[in-house]
Amino acid sequence: MNPRPFAAARRTSRQRGTTSVEFAMIAGMLCMLLVGICEFGRVLYYWNTASEAVRLGARTAVVCDANASAIKTRIKKLLPLLGSSNVAVAYTPSGCDSDAATARNTCTFVTVSVTNVSVRTMIPFLPVTLTMPSLTTTLPRESLATSTGGTVCQ
Repeated sequence: MNPRPFAAARRTSRQRGTTSVEFAMIAGMLCMLLVGICEFGRVLYYWNTASEAVRLGARTAVVCDANASAIKTRIKKLLPLLGSSNVAVAYTPSGCDSDAATARNTCTFVTVSVTNVSVRTMIPFLPVTLTMPSLTTTLPRESLATSTGGTVCQ
């Protein structure tokens, strides 16, 4: 009798289930990689939205006769993650927006910035809070004295 067929059968029975174990080890790492990629995309989305919100705020400030609180409100509508302390609006030269009679007529530049914005990731078992870099946009004055900037002022 040939003992070889029995040896092959014994080897096969010892290997049963190894594919499932290998798949379980690899699937866990693959799922974590996919969740990490999705979270990275979400953080980049917030970063891009914050950049666009700063640009929109500066554009609104130079086209419309909007005060700093109206600009902050408009920016926070675009990105609710922001708080009032995260958004800053500054007019150049300093103090040109304080006189209601001139209505920012003497201002030459508007600077809108967003700072200290943190995004908390939703990665299971690894909560990470990422802080976005400061984003700043400075634009020259266009029509700071009028409120007829069209639909951009609404």
